[in-house]
Amino acid sequence: MLFLGDSITAGWRGAGKDVWAKNFEPLKAANFGIGGDRTQHVLWRILNGELDGIKPKVAVLMIGTNNSGADPAADIAEGVTEIVKTIHQKSPATKVLLLAVFPRGKEMPNTQNDKLIEVNKTLAKLDDGGKTVRYLDIGPKFLGEDKQLPKDIMPDFLHLSPKGYEIWAEAVTPAVKELLGKK
Repeated sequence: MLFLGDSITAGWRGAGKDVWAKNFEPLKAANFGIGGDRTQHVLWRILNGELDGIKPKVAVLMIGTNNSGADPAADIAEGVTEIVKTIHQKSPATKVLLLAVFPRGKEMPNTQNDKLIEVNKTLAKLDDGGKTVRYLDIGPKFLGEDKQLPKDIMPDFLHLSPKGYEIWAEAVTPAVKELLGKK
């Protein structure tokens, strides 16, 4: 199993390291998150050897927030869609757990987050019932009762705290285990 994404995914090696050790190390997971990555960077990495020689059963993909400042929603969704297609070209048996791009921003609603909501509507259509792609939107789990991002979950309103990584792990573990064929 591997995780692909940007600094939020890379954060499993930082703020999320204890949660990772407890939840994903036993599943033989690898973290391929790189800070600053946009959809085109992840696509480039896959096209240029990142998946060569490995055949993960599951790839957890969460990417697109770094595109939200400059790119239209349709382009971001197209980039994520191309990543999913390329994962399947490189490793046809790999199932993709496609996560909605997480909410971001000090105040909700905001322009970037509104764009990400549009991206996520398109990404949801890639779900084929888990045969090859399972879409999961865990973003609402990060929001407080006031529908804002609490600082104790996202201190900078983008990156997760250890509590945020605990929420992430708890939210995806059932789907990960299902896709891995584990109970």
